[in-house]
Amino acid sequence: MLVTLNFALPRALPGRPIASLSDPRSSTYVSERSTRAEVNAYYGHGRPLHSQFGEYLGRLVRGDLGTSIQYGAPVARVIGERLPWTLLLTGSALVLATLIGMLAGVQSGWRRGRRSGTALLATFVAVDSFPVFFVASAAAYVLAVSVGSFPLSGARTPFSGSWGPLRQALDIAHHLVLPAAVLALQFVTYQFLVTRASVVGELESDHLELGRVKGLGERTLKYRYAARNALAPSVTVVGLQLGFAVTAAIFVESVFAYPGIGRLMFEAVAERDYPVMQGCFLVLTVLVVGGNVLVDLVIRRLDPRVAA
Repeated sequence: MLVTLNFALPRALPGRPIASLSDPRSSTYVSERSTRAEVNAYYGHGRPLHSQFGEYLGRLVRGDLGTSIQYGAPVARVIGERLPWTLLLTGSALVLATLIGMLAGVQSGWRRGRRSGTALLATFVAVDSFPVFFVASAAAYVLAVSVGSFPLSGARTPFSGSWGPLRQALDIAHHLVLPAAVLALQFVTYQFLVTRASVVGELESDHLELGRVKGLGERTLKYRYAARNALAPSVTVVGLQLGFAVTAAIFVESVFAYPGIGRLMFEAVAERDYPVMQGCFLVLTVLVVGGNVLVDLVIRRLDPRVAA
C-alpha cells in the first residue's frame, strides 16, 4: 500500500516531470528537442502507468531508486548525501524540545494554580500559535541578517574541509543552532502540555502522599516521583512528532537553505523530479515507521505494564 501511494502521489501533481527541460528559465533547460525526447523515453513517462509501476517495482526490489532527472545522478546517492543533515537537524530539535518541554512541564504542573505555573502555560501556548515558516523567516531576518549572530544559510562554511575536526564540528554546530531551535519550537509545546498533564495527575497520587509522610524534600518528590512517571507519555509524544518533524523540516530547511532531505524534496516537487520524490517519500516513511518501533521498545522498558 505504501509503495503504491509512493508511486501515485508524485503523478497526482499537476505538471510534467520534464517540463523544466523545455523552460528556458529553468536551471535544467535543454535546447535540443531530440535530447528532451530521449530523456522522456529513458524515464518512460510516455508509457502507460501500469507499465511504469511494474518497472518501478522491479527496480525497487533490486534496491535501485532510479536516476534523478534534475541532478542526473542515482537517487540513492543524492539522498545519501542529504539524509545525515536532516537526521542531525531533526534529532537535535527533538532532543532540545523534549528536554525543555519536560523540565518546564514538570515545573508548571508541580506549581499548578500558582503564578509561575500559569505564566509558563501561557508562554508555551503563545509560542505554539506561530506557524513554522513565520518563526523561521523572523529568526533568519533578526538573528542572521540584522544581528549577524548566526549564519543565514547552509550547514557548514564553504571550503571548511581543510579545517581540523574540532573546528569543523564547532562550525557545523554554529550553523545548526538557528534551524534546530526554530524546529524545536514546533515540538516543545505539545511535549510541555503532555508532561504538565502527567505531573498534575500525580499530585494527589498515593505514592506521592507516602513520600510526603516520609518527610522527603520537594525536589525529590518532584523529580524522582512525579517526573519519573511522566517519562513514558513524554517518550510517546516523541514518536507521534516524528511524522510532523518531516513536514516542519521542509519549511525550516528551505528558509535556511539547509542541505537536508526536506529541502531536496521541496526542490524535487518544484521540478517534478519523480525518482527523487519517490525516493524521499520511501526513505522518510521507513524512518518514521522505524522511529515509532524504537519508541515503542523504549516505552516497554520504561513501563513494563505496557508489555503485559
